[in-house]
Amino acid sequence: MNPAVLMKLMSAKAQFEQNHPKVISFLKTVFSRPIEEGTILELTVTRPGEEPVTTNLKVKDSDLALMESLKDLMKNK
Repeated sequence: MNPAVLMKLMSAKAQFEQNHPKVISFLKTVFSRPIEEGTILELTVTRPGEEPVTTNLKVKDSDLALMESLKDLMKNK
């Protein structure tokens, strides 16, 4: 990966961690153990003045590599 892009990404990650410590704590708890096939992930987005929109997904075996990459990204500071 391009070092400049990596530095920009790491800076954005640090800012996100500073702005949203509860989210980071949540993600660390969730990723403290492996995500297993069959796990259901749910996401809700609520925009100001709008009704919440929610979706979920059931993790498939083919999703596990992405989950592991996200976990590794959380570890690298």
